[in-house]
Amino acid sequence: MKKIILGLACAAALLGTTVQAKEIRLASDFTYPPFNYKNSDGVPVGFDIEIADALCEQAKLDCTWVSQSWDSLIPSLLARKSDVIMASMRITEERKRKILFTDKYYQTPAVFVAAKSAEFSIDEAGLAGKTIGVQQGTIHDRYVTDKFGDVANIKRYTGQDEVYLDLQNGRLDLTFGNSDQLSLAFLDKKEGEGFEFKGKAVTDKAYIGEGTALALRKQDSKLAKQFNAAIEEIRANGTYDKIAAKYFTFDIYGADL
Repeated sequence: MKKIILGLACAAALLGTTVQAKEIRLASDFTYPPFNYKNSDGVPVGFDIEIADALCEQAKLDCTWVSQSWDSLIPSLLARKSDVIMASMRITEERKRKILFTDKYYQTPAVFVAAKSAEFSIDEAGLAGKTIGVQQGTIHDRYVTDKFGDVANIKRYTGQDEVYLDLQNGRLDLTFGNSDQLSLAFLDKKEGEGFEFKGKAVTDKAYIGEGTALALRKQDSKLAKQFNAAIEEIRANGTYDKIAAKYFTFDIYGADL
């Protein structure tokens, strides 16, 4: 009898392990429309969310969402408080030293935005004394800090929406971020009518990276392969394009920069 009970317990344990392995916690900060944010009911929505849902369905994974601040996404992943970061995180060499990325699921350059009436140039001389707003802990933060931190004031925010509010209210001279997000969430809206792109698009891979991807712990290479296969499949079967068409009028997947 003891052997039977022990055998059942072992089987249950094995079954539990199998089920648990498929329960994937996806982490995002939900502050980056139209990619990831929460609607008025507090439900996660956006391009990242729909792509993640499609990937999980394709890979037959049971996925749930957890909300974390941007700065805590990587530490929380490494501390096993989440399993995958799905938050429009770009692939960079610095991040690759800590975490594992899947293949990209979109790629865009980064740009500056300022008032149409602004006459300064995007260089050290032009930005001397100016205040630049960026989302804290992002590649955009690192870029403006490295390039202009000695001459400009860098103001950091927990979410991009806060940046837009201060830009409209004159508390910022300009901001720096992904071209697509700046267009869709700000410039294309009424509140962004008095603003425009300034200077040239930034495509430096040392900062801008190799695309935007899901991020995992390095030891989770098997799970990364499942997501890579799913990315390839939804690209091939039209699911990706159907989702993208809801949000963009251009090719968000993008060519390699």
